Amino acid sequence: MTWFKRDNHEINPTPNHAVRTEGLWTKCSQCGKPLWKADLEANLQVCMYCGKHFKFDARQRIDNLLDPGYELVDLELKSTDPLEFTDLKPYKDRLAQAQKKSGLNDAIINAVGKIDGQDVVLSVMEYGFIGGSMGAVMGETIARAVDRALDKKVPLIIVSASGGARMMEGIASLMQLAKVSAGLAKMDDLKIPYISLMTDPTTGGVTASFAMLGDLNIAEPGALIGFAGPRVIEQTIRQKLPEGFQRSEFLLEHGFLDAIVTRPELKAYLAQALRWMTNTKAETAA
Repeated sequence: MTWFKRDNHEINPTPNHAVRTEGLWTKCSQCGKPLWKADLEANLQVCMYCGKHFKFDARQRIDNLLDPGYELVDLELKSTDPLEFTDLKPYKDRLAQAQKKSGLNDAIINAVGKIDGQDVVLSVMEYGFIGGSMGAVMGETIARAVDRALDKKVPLIIVSASGGARMMEGIASLMQLAKVSAGLAKMDDLKIPYISLMTDPTTGGVTASFAMLGDLNIAEPGALIGFAGPRVIEQTIRQKLPEGFQRSEFLLEHGFLDAIVTRPELKAYLAQALRWMTNTKAETAA
């Protein structure tokens, strides 16, 4: 004889039920610690425990780097589908989906403003838009940023976050490498500073062109930087790659980078670098 009996009643949540803390926490992929999203955002998407740098979208980065009062420019350009390309889905559909999700016309934003009172042109890639891939619009947008820097004779900063050239646009995409590099050569001739900031990831044709052409090449901690991916290289050379290969720390050690700068320190570092490169003194309070 049993003293009690448990009925197996299923627990059915009420309609539109949601846990109050749902979506408020995330887990660090590097140290495994739970992170309160509000604290993570306040720390510029950098883990408070291990320093892991999470993805940082283009608008957040511009707002973090430039002084208040900056202007967004060259936002009207839109990609077309010159090859009428289709893989798993039509390229036109991919563009429409990315534009709706990101609120951008393409994977880059140009801004004109100041960093600690110093005039600068800033061009920032958005990885959330088809992997930050570089098509004709990105190339033209960066070329316009170069032209603005040449016209105003002010430094240019390009923030890279890209999987490389956009294959859906074929040769039109690859031509942007030469187009932007030619513009940067003009800046070099006129001694106008160009700073390249590489974030995770910076790969493919972007690395093979303007990302590595800076007068000062810097990167965030742990950023994947290279032309081909590690798996492709291992399959080609049939050897195991060293630990940390193609990460920013490895590149700094082997002379491919000038510095690694954490996100919270980045604005102050850029301000100091710009003063040094333009031979200007910091403004002192009266």
